[in-house]
Amino acid sequence: MNIYIAEFIGTGLLILIGSGVVANVVLNQTKGHQGGWMVITTAWALGVFIGVVVAGPHSGAHLNPAVSIGLAIAGIFDWALVPGYTLAQVAGAAAGACISWLIYKDHFDATDDPNLKFAPFATAPAIRNLSSNFFSEVVGTFVLILVILYSTGANLEDLNNTPIGLGALGAVPVAFLVWAIGLALGGTTGYAINPARDLGPRLAHQLLPIKGKGSSDWAYSWVPIAGPLLGASLAAGLFLVL
Repeated sequence: MNIYIAEFIGTGLLILIGSGVVANVVLNQTKGHQGGWMVITTAWALGVFIGVVVAGPHSGAHLNPAVSIGLAIAGIFDWALVPGYTLAQVAGAAAGACISWLIYKDHFDATDDPNLKFAPFATAPAIRNLSSNFFSEVVGTFVLILVILYSTGANLEDLNNTPIGLGALGAVPVAFLVWAIGLALGGTTGYAINPARDLGPRLAHQLLPIKGKGSSDWAYSWVPIAGPLLGASLAAGLFLVL
């Protein structure tokens, strides 16, 4: 499988599961209505597991521009591949969100609140304070990337002789890592920790003919992009220093 196709499919599967569980919990008349945060974080973690299993053998299953950039800063991923990986991840995330919308379309139509219609697509803060929201995304992504780097090798020499990316880390540990971040750190912003995870579905929300939808909240959209990118950069920098 082509590495970019693998990133597209893997990220699409991740978002299909993640967007799907949010739709199942927040939209009206679903079987999982009001299932709660534990249901959401668990399914997102399992979505990571699914995406990594499929894409890992082919692309390393980054599924996240912050992972690609963090690995590149650490010197263990080719910078020339970062733009292609990022485009594939954003496109895959948008596709996954669109499929989730099609599955739950009747329930979107049965839900009046535009904020609930938006929730399966992109993140939004529980309390809107852009500086603290940004900090939350930085910290969550910092934890994600630092653990990934230390789980794939203790130093650059080891990492250069190890398969690159999340496929090397293994699907189950990655799922537990994302689950822990969601449970502990995700309550403030919905823990995007992944620019593609937020940008692709936000674009889908903007473009899809969703009945009664509200704003796609582009004024907030820089937070789940810039925060994860800074968090990944700081984690990779600390890894190089240590």
